Amino acid sequence: MPLRLIFMGTPDFSVPTLLELVAHGHEIVAVYTRAPKPGGRRGLQLQPTPVEEAARKLGVPVLTPKTLKTPEALQEFRAFEADAAVVVAYGMILPQAILDAPRLGCYNLHASLLPRWRGAAPINRAIMADDAESGVMVMKMDVGLDTGDVAMAERLAISDNMTAADLHDRLSRLGADLMVRAMAALERGGLQLKKQGEDGVTYAAKIDKAEARIDWARPARAVLRHIHGLSPFPGAWSELDAARVKILRCELAKGSGAPGEVLDDNLTIACGEGAIRIIELQREGKGRMQAADFLRGVPLKSGAKFT
Repeated sequence: MPLRLIFMGTPDFSVPTLLELVAHGHEIVAVYTRAPKPGGRRGLQLQPTPVEEAARKLGVPVLTPKTLKTPEALQEFRAFEADAAVVVAYGMILPQAILDAPRLGCYNLHASLLPRWRGAAPINRAIMADDAESGVMVMKMDVGLDTGDVAMAERLAISDNMTAADLHDRLSRLGADLMVRAMAALERGGLQLKKQGEDGVTYAAKIDKAEARIDWARPARAVLRHIHGLSPFPGAWSELDAARVKILRCELAKGSGAPGEVLDDNLTIACGEGAIRIIELQREGKGRMQAADFLRGVPLKSGAKFT
C-alpha cells in the first residue's frame, strides 16, 4: 500500500522529491513549507516558496506555521495520521513531539556524505573545501543537527568545473530518486538504519557574505573552488577600477604574476600560485555575462588588477 506522507520542504532543491513521491503513488496528505516572503519588482508582493507553488498545482493542502512547538501545531500535525514525514531543506527545527508523531518516523534528505558537512550549507562547503566528492543521504531524524541514523546514500564526484548551482541541481535529482527508493523500502518494512560514525564530523556553517571577497594570494585551485562554491549566490567578488565584479565561473590556467594581475586579453588572472581564467562574471548592477562579452565593453590590458 502507498504511504500516507507529510512533505516538509521549502526551496527549489526540495521540489523534485515531492514530485517523485507523488509520481510513485504515495499519498501526500499535507505539505509544510515556510511562509511567503515579500518579493516582486517592488518587494510588495508575497512570494510563495517553490514547494508551495508545486503543492498548489498538485492540489495538496499547504501549511506555513511559524512554529511547530505549540500544542496546536502538534495537534494539527497528528490529525493528518501520516505514516511518515519526508523532510527536504524545510528550514525549521522539528521538536521531538513532531518527530514522534508519524507512525514510522520522519526522514530527511541531506546533501552531504554524513557525518561530513552537517548543517546549513553542505553543497557550498564541500566545493570550497576542495572535496573530491559529495552526495545525498536519507536519515531518520532525531533532535540533533543532522545526527540521525542513515538509511541510504548516493555519492557524486565533484569536478573542478562544477559550481554550487551545478552540484545543487544534480544532488536534487539524485536525492529525489534516493528518497523514493527509501520510502519503497520503508513501505515494505525493509529500510535498514545505521548509526553515523563520530569520525570526520564537520559542520557546514551558513555562508556569510563576508566570506565572498576573493583572496588572490591563495593558490589558483583554492581560488577556483572558492569562486565555484559561492556561485551563483552570494557570488565571490573582487574589485576592478573600484567597481565590484562577481566571478561566477572560471578554470585553471597557466601563468604567473602579482596576485590579482590581469595576465592577458583572455581574462587570465594571477593567483598566489598559478592562475585562473574567468569564464563568466557579473558587474555590479548588471546581468551575468560571458567573459568575451565583458571584454567587448570593458577592454583590459595586461597589468590591470583585481583587488
